[in-house]
Amino acid sequence: MSDVREFLERHLQAIFDGDVETYKRTTDDDLGLYEWYITPHRIDGIPFHEFLMTEAARQNAAPMTGEALAAGERPGERPRVHFDLANYREQIYGDTAICSYTLLTSTSAAGAVTVRSYNETRVIVRLDGAWKVVHVHKSPAYKSPMMPE
Repeated sequence: MSDVREFLERHLQAIFDGDVETYKRTTDDDLGLYEWYITPHRIDGIPFHEFLMTEAARQNAAPMTGEALAAGERPGERPRVHFDLANYREQIYGDTAICSYTLLTSTSAAGAVTVRSYNETRVIVRLDGAWKVVHVHKSPAYKSPMMPE
């Protein structure tokens, strides 16, 4: 496994674990991201995710998987999340790495396991000798309306 992939998996695990400090160490302050299931607009900076991760780490909160809970619905225990990177591709150009993949998240909560997927690209740059995520773009993994029946 490449050092970029190891870095990426540590970064993603920090998100799902609610490990804000590791997330901040692996993310540049100038982060820009598109998360289609949250808002159709670009989100800039770390504070947005810092709030979401802190809230998701609470005992009875929704997981950091993009799954919405119905109004008033709260799990009895903190959901467990496992992720896999399907169709992983890594492109390295000097101190810049572009990682694209289909992110599969398996969430175990309330006696059930759900699996979700979406396509994701993370741009990672070596800054002062350390890799940092600088851009994230997520898109749905469902069939395009432009595809023939």
